[in-house]
Amino acid sequence: MNDHVLPETRRLRADIDLAAVRSNVRALRGRLTGGAALMAVVKADAYGHGLLPCARAARAAGAGWLGAATPEEALALRAAGDTGRVLCWLWVPGGPWRSAVEADIDVSVSARWALAEAVAAARAAGRPARIHLKVDTGLGRGGCPPADWADLTAAARAAEAEGAVLVAGVWSHLARADEPGDPSIAAQEEAFAEALAVAERAGLRPEVRHLANSPALLTLPATHYDLVRAGIAVYGVSPSPEVGTPEDFGLRPAMTLRATLAGVKRMPGGHGVSYGHRYTTPGDTTLALIPAGYADGIPRHASGTGPVLVAGKWRTVAGTVAMDQFVVDLGGDAAEAGDEALLFGPGDHGEPTVEDWARATGTIGYEIVTRIGARVPRVHHGDEDRRAEAAS
Repeated sequence: MNDHVLPETRRLRADIDLAAVRSNVRALRGRLTGGAALMAVVKADAYGHGLLPCARAARAAGAGWLGAATPEEALALRAAGDTGRVLCWLWVPGGPWRSAVEADIDVSVSARWALAEAVAAARAAGRPARIHLKVDTGLGRGGCPPADWADLTAAARAAEAEGAVLVAGVWSHLARADEPGDPSIAAQEEAFAEALAVAERAGLRPEVRHLANSPALLTLPATHYDLVRAGIAVYGVSPSPEVGTPEDFGLRPAMTLRATLAGVKRMPGGHGVSYGHRYTTPGDTTLALIPAGYADGIPRHASGTGPVLVAGKWRTVAGTVAMDQFVVDLGGDAAEAGDEALLFGPGDHGEPTVEDWARATGTIGYEIVTRIGARVPRVHHGDEDRRAEAAS
């Protein structure tokens, strides 16, 4: 690897292409219908890509909203100087509601207890709480049950009339938008339309209605309403193979995960490799040691299946992924300690992609990127392109 690379990034690092994030946001905005705005979801450290750099990149590319799961994420955006609209939706009783209200963060409300917390926070802060009422249209996870929706909307309207809250949004979340044509999609669309009608009868006039996530943005324009929440697509990863590849939608993967070989050695045939000896060398061969393991977010399920580009060819994890390292069998090919291994990236150099890792490990691309651990340095590139754009 190059001498200018910082020592702490030599073992393993995730390169994050911020120009790709900006390009993806612009491409997604170009697919919006009916004047809908775009929310770039930056929860979970921007799906493992780095919260603040990716939030800034998304804003620079025209994302009018940012989405955060936890209050801590939303408050970190404000502490870093972000002043645009931010929605935070994962709340528990006793959370930092007042801090969110004081920071002008929109908060999600799915039950009367949450409305009561928002009202109390607003009174303590001396300003209305901006709330988004969430209805469960069929996902069966968060959101107000339809049987309780009329009561919640009426209570929210009463709190709004008192000046304690502003109902800025009404929203829901799709369960199977990544499976185009599934009948649950139409059922949820119908349920959301009915929920909006109930809210309107209660006297609510929200600024934004939002239902669509990344797959719905890409394939279901009727769900766009006033605001679309784009998550994984912002980072150039496909929501699912059924929806399409990143290339199908003009998206570019933003993360490249690369490692430095920690050792290369010749081994005889019949030699067991890694814990449990789940792999045995088929003959005289060369083994390369990659200093990355499940403590870094490499799935243990990648044992025997995970693809890696080493010495110009795809290799497969040989044996068990350990906490800090795994092995690949190079066969008769040569390599040296210090050579680069590409675990995944955009595919520009023939390396595997996030989707390849998802298929190999029986999971989804979301998990592959978000599980990359905190001890893996994120090295962000592409800010220089933004500065050049701004100066031109």
